Amino acid sequence: MSDVPHTARIWNYWLGGKDHYAADRAVGDQVQQFLPDIVASARADRAFLKRAVTHLVLDCGIRQFLDVGTGLPTADNTHEVAQTLDPECRIVYCDNDPLVLAHARALLTSTPSGATAYIDADARDTGRILAAAAETLDLTRPVAVMLLGILNFVGDDDQAGAIVRDLVAAVPSGSYLAVAHPTTEIKPAESAAAAAQWNKTATPPITLRRKADLERWFEGLDLLDPGVVTCTKWRPAAGDQADVYQVCGLARKP
Repeated sequence: MSDVPHTARIWNYWLGGKDHYAADRAVGDQVQQFLPDIVASARADRAFLKRAVTHLVLDCGIRQFLDVGTGLPTADNTHEVAQTLDPECRIVYCDNDPLVLAHARALLTSTPSGATAYIDADARDTGRILAAAAETLDLTRPVAVMLLGILNFVGDDDQAGAIVRDLVAAVPSGSYLAVAHPTTEIKPAESAAAAAQWNKTATPPITLRRKADLERWFEGLDLLDPGVVTCTKWRPAAGDQADVYQVCGLARKP
């Protein structure tokens, strides 16, 4: 419904996409009143995706990606970045949002030599995700599991941790885990106020976490330098950038 604010459309609005309505823009603008840099933060998350995927393809030899919590397609989607670097890359997207599903056709484009697929499943249903992903990906070969901006919509810490553990356990040595998540540690009062405003006006509710929470999700993995940092500080293209409200990290399964 166009008069009900929608998470995917609000995020799309911040990223400069075109799939949003007045209600979505209103909530996006309300949140921005509390966090003036929220647009920069959202775009820093997408920039981290691009840098991480580029590193995974060019430097780590990864050719398979499982992207959970896809959201609406904008610029530099995982398959676009990966297949530009190697057309044989195979990408499986997962989301359970009917709106995102309606736009899946835009995500399902692929190079002839690669593959792109879409799974309609809740992030908590890891068994279903993995069974469906195996139809496109070879889970005996390394896979990059991408959890960018999705675990913040899983309010229960144990459930969020279980999603990470289940997905990482199902992929072999040499696979990677990428996580990005909004944090309370940059301007804590303003972040809390923005999250409260979001939870009053949009669904699903959002949960902010700390850097230490992400570090726990990476336990048992080899966390790549520079560790868990705000998205602008993860291997920036040119010099240090201002901190944003998203922290991220990338790790290899030994």
